[in-house]
Parts: sequence; structure tokens; C-alpha cells
Amino acid sequence: MNTDFKKYLSFSEEVKDALSESKPIVALESTIISHGMPYPQNYETAYKIENTVRENGAVPATIALLNGKIKTGLNNNEIEFLSKESGILKASRRDLPIIISQKLNAATTVSATMICAALAGIKIFATGGIGGVHRNAQNTFDISADLTELAQTNVAVVSAGVKSILDIGLTLEYLETMGVPVIGYKTEEFPAFYTRESGYKVNYKLNTPKEIADAVKTKWELGLNGGVIIANPIPEEFSFDKILIDKAIDEALAKADEKGIKGKDVTPFLLSEIKEITKGKSLDANIQLVLNNAKLAALISIE
Repeated sequence: MNTDFKKYLSFSEEVKDALSESKPIVALESTIISHGMPYPQNYETAYKIENTVRENGAVPATIALLNGKIKTGLNNNEIEFLSKESGILKASRRDLPIIISQKLNAATTVSATMICAALAGIKIFATGGIGGVHRNAQNTFDISADLTELAQTNVAVVSAGVKSILDIGLTLEYLETMGVPVIGYKTEEFPAFYTRESGYKVNYKLNTPKEIADAVKTKWELGLNGGVIIANPIPEEFSFDKILIDKAIDEALAKADEKGIKGKDVTPFLLSEIKEITKGKSLDANIQLVLNNAKLAALISIE
């Protein structure tokens, strides 16, 4: 096996020790810090997520690209830098070689975090929601690289479904084509980020972290490469009314269309618009669902 990639890896002491002692570790993305919310909420949220992982018995490994290295496990200064610094890039699979070779700084999206976690030997990753097939993708071909990553990279991803600004039905069809299992944690319904309901079903409902860990382990022992989606609904008390959030999304989509916003600018624009329309409640919900996913990922990683 080619081990050249090792020269690009850098670890915090906490993560290095956890890897050498085979402790449970949860990978965390950094896009939520640099591109997901404003300062100081992004900084505070990054800490809350890491602490939630620790409180539930695992070691957090937030990942970012810093000065030509894949940094797995960030210190206080690095988290603050990503929270405040303007011009932090957003890295997907295609961006990794250029950002690393040019020694630039970037936050990792779901696809890049999966790749970096796999290189580091980390098997489970907690995020908010994965990317997917955008609405009207039959005309725009706008499909997130997260989906192709899930088809090939051996990392299990805990998420609150896909962002409800996407076409959920087409996203699930795409995942089926790619052979990616979609497991619902204590639910038969695929969650839609801000809401617990989407009108679509998961492939399998499993009720304990152990059942999920066993399924994931079995998949890879069978030589079936690729990820697994563990769909974990937003906690009941923070879930939006589906009709209200759908109305907010439709308004935001119409505005994006009007302004001609396309490609990777669409998601941040829509999330920002929905935050305005919901008077900040969508941001609170976003934080709560990520914390909920971090907790579940820690419990699965222990198993």
C-alpha cells in the first residue's frame, strides 16, 4: 500500500494518543466553523461539539487543512483562527491536492473530512447534514461530491439526514445506486435536517449504537467498500413544523434563483436566508442537531 500520504498528516497529542491506544475517536468537520455560522457562535459551537464527544466517552478529532498539512485534532488557537479568519477556503475532494501543495488553509466539507478521516484511520464522523442532489438537478447536474465519497470511502457518517433545501427523494435514489446503506437510528423515516419527517423511508431502522456498529463493521469485513449513512433525527423539542420550514425554503430558493446564485454558493446562501426568515431559529436547530449527532457518533465509536 502506498504510504506517501503520511507526510501530509499532522495530529494533536490527544488524537495521536487515542490512535496508538485504539481509543474510540469521532471525526468532526471544520466547515461548520468557517462557513456554517457567524463568530462567536461558530467558535462556541465547535467547543460544544468536541465536549459532547468527550462527555460520551470518545475523543473528538476536528479536521482542517492548515499550511499544507491535514491537521486531525485542533487546538484552541487553530479553532479560533478558523472561526475568525476571512478567506479560509472550503475543501472538497477535488480541492485537496491544490490546497495542500500550495500550503493554503481550508475548512473541510463532508467529502474532504471523510477522506482525511480515512487516511488517519478514523472510522466514524459526525456532521450536521450531508450534501445531496439539488432540486432541479436534472437541468443543472448539481450533485454534491458527498454522495460519490460515500460510495467509495470507508467512513460511517452520522447526520440529521440531508439538508431540506435539497431533493431528498433523488438523493436517496442516488445513494441506492451507489450501494450506500441508509440506517435510521430509532426511526423508519429519513429525517430532513430541521424536521424529523421527510415523507421518505430509510433502508433499515436500528435501535442501539451496538446494532449500528455491528452493521458497519460487517459491511467492511465483507469487503464492501464505501460509507454508511446513520440518519439521526433532530431532537423532538428542536424540530421545526414541516409546513413552516418548507415555506421558508421555497422563499429562499426563489430568491437564489432571482439572484442567479449557483454551484457551491447555493447552500450557504440558502442557509443564511432561512436563518433570516426563521429569525435565527434555524441556526439554533442546526447547533442542536449537530450536538445530537456528535453524541450518537461517540456511542457508536465505543461499540
